[in-house]
Amino acid sequence: MTTSDSAQSERVRAIVLSLLGGIAILVLKAAAYYMTGSVALQSDALESIVNVVAAAFGLGAVIFAGQPADKDHPYGHGKMEYFAAAFEGGLISLAALVIIYEAVLALARGVELRSLGLGMGLNICAGALNGLLGWFLLRTGRRLKSKTLEADGHHVLSDFYTTCGIFVGLLLVAATGFSWLDPVIAIAVALLLAKTGFGLVRESAAALLDEEDSGTIAAIVAGLDGLLKKGVDETGVITVHGLRAIRSGRYTHVDIHLVVPEYLPVAEAHDDTERFEKRLIAASGLEGELHVHIDPCRRKYCARCTDSHCPIRVEPLKAAMALTVEEAVVVEPVE
Repeated sequence: MTTSDSAQSERVRAIVLSLLGGIAILVLKAAAYYMTGSVALQSDALESIVNVVAAAFGLGAVIFAGQPADKDHPYGHGKMEYFAAAFEGGLISLAALVIIYEAVLALARGVELRSLGLGMGLNICAGALNGLLGWFLLRTGRRLKSKTLEADGHHVLSDFYTTCGIFVGLLLVAATGFSWLDPVIAIAVALLLAKTGFGLVRESAAALLDEEDSGTIAAIVAGLDGLLKKGVDETGVITVHGLRAIRSGRYTHVDIHLVVPEYLPVAEAHDDTERFEKRLIAASGLEGELHVHIDPCRRKYCARCTDSHCPIRVEPLKAAMALTVEEAVVVEPVE
């Protein structure tokens, strides 16, 4: 099994665990709600329904996104993970609206709570499971570069935080006897959920529209700077420009112009840049591919070029310069 296949299997196992864990947590929270009649606990149970539906959708998305590129999808299927994250964000926002509706009705008709202690105990057990599951999903999603797992992790962790808030709120209800606090707590939970849902939709939309990912660009530039500091004699590359990158799930597609000494034969420049591509992918910690355009130096970079064998240099080396993001992404090289 290749490293890529192993990582995909781990992604699938993680989302299956999320689905099974979500079902168990939903059962506990539903039981807590039915025991108490609490609108706040009902809101927590509704969010767990969203968790289960999102995990089921996410399982399909992870499997689909893991398929290799083909004739119809030459850049792979990775963006399906962003659809899954946007879908989950929409579900969270819908759940928030339902919770607010139920809470307003409860405020209007009054709330009668029962067996609050047992219900709170069940709910806090479910919350603890949520915390562990959310931490695992977020950590695994970041390590495996899976947007679906990251989104699921953020959602499950937000569920954990709201469960903690509900627990504290219901303690106040039990201590004061003010049952109207219960639907007020539910409304506060709904507003937090709406914020989380909007954030997921916004981030996924940005990725689907290929908005520049500053974090990815910064990682690539850091890798480039480290390689360029090794010098032209070792890398065959003087500098770069025209850097662009888009994320498609866990894959990164990079377009870049590499400036090479113009006296080099085409075959030698080609071999140098192929080696440079592989080293850059490794140095940047990315999983993906580079599309390279080779530019001759045209003797514009002599003052910073470390090529010790250059026969056409027009001025001596003054200083090797650190690569900046601004220089890397500029479309045309500096005159």
